[in-house]
Amino acid sequence: MAITHVLSLFNSTSFPVSTTEIYPNTSAPPCTDWPPVSMTTVIPAIYSIICVLGIAANALVMCVLAHASASRTTVANTFMLNLCVSDLLFLLSLPLWAVYYSRGYSWPFGQVACKICGALHNLNLYASIFFITCMSMDRYLAIVHPFYSQSARDPRRARLTCIVVWLLACACSAPTLALRSMHYLEGLGVEGCVISYPDDTWFLTLACMKIVLAFLLPLLVICFCYCAVGIHLLADTGLARMQSTSHSLNMPSFKSLEFKESCSKPERPPTPCVNLSSSGSRILEGRGLERVLWTVAAVVLAFFLCWFPFHCVTFIEVLESKGWLDSCWVNWTILNLTPLTLCLGFSNSAINPVLYCFVGNHFRGRLGGLWKDLCACLKARGENHSQKRGSFSTRLSSSSRKLSDLKDLATVEPSGSA
Repeated sequence: MAITHVLSLFNSTSFPVSTTEIYPNTSAPPCTDWPPVSMTTVIPAIYSIICVLGIAANALVMCVLAHASASRTTVANTFMLNLCVSDLLFLLSLPLWAVYYSRGYSWPFGQVACKICGALHNLNLYASIFFITCMSMDRYLAIVHPFYSQSARDPRRARLTCIVVWLLACACSAPTLALRSMHYLEGLGVEGCVISYPDDTWFLTLACMKIVLAFLLPLLVICFCYCAVGIHLLADTGLARMQSTSHSLNMPSFKSLEFKESCSKPERPPTPCVNLSSSGSRILEGRGLERVLWTVAAVVLAFFLCWFPFHCVTFIEVLESKGWLDSCWVNWTILNLTPLTLCLGFSNSAINPVLYCFVGNHFRGRLGGLWKDLCACLKARGENHSQKRGSFSTRLSSSSRKLSDLKDLATVEPSGSA
């Protein structure tokens, strides 16, 4: 058994041929009552929409982050910039995959492009999720442990973390890069860009690694971080309300006394005196708190909804390859829902800039500042151009006036001499 699985496109059996042609050793009957979904028009259209919106959003975010001053280079901006680079690299390869689907799984771009585009997909699959996890951990440290995490949340350490993330993503993508190549698909009569697994062990190992490292572990870390952030914000809001109530009654609160004692006792390390009843503690009240919590919930929900269906189909494929599931609906799900769930996962590359940047007030403020600077620059150029045209017209009119005076003088002089 030289090649047990030949999985089209992205680790999936996504071409509409019978199961016996993909898995020669299985005895599953062909599913005649389950018609395949036509992918030659649906998938290219979805890929085109994701490509256009994703490239525009990520490019805009990169422009705003690139024009930020050095003093505003934060840890979150560093992770966001690398996330945009990862998404853009993959989104630039989507037009080739759209052509691949529209041609009925015939790859016309050659072996090198097949390996590069497949590598960019797997690289983005791991790198984007790793960077989202890093951003979640950074928000957790910044909100829940703001004083103790000041040394850890350093832009230099963030850049080093990004290098480690890229190396890990490349290491996770290396096996599929080596296994992806062009193969002749007998069921379709075309040369496809596929991944050929030498045996079941390779397939099961890489599929389980993808489910665990690219979904389960990041999801657990993200949920823990944002649940802790939500609990902390709700606790701080309740404490701020208690502080306002106690100050309205002219009674000192227990928390304020505790802070004053910790500031006055010499045997304890110096603790900054914080007035929790000040206006700074009320920033997260009302709409501010509601906005932060909704953003937190949207991040976790978007990550889950975009990638959970794809990993569910991958898990079903693992069970089917082990012989634990064997029916027409299983084969139909693997063949038809894998590319559709991949489209949903790819949409996360276009959703990421919206959730992390456009929702935030700081980013929208900098975007507005960048737009104002651009408008001012264009206005200055227009005024400069109009001034140049005005000065040119003035010089032209003055020169024409001088020329007319010379003509008048030339006509007057002969009569004077007579």
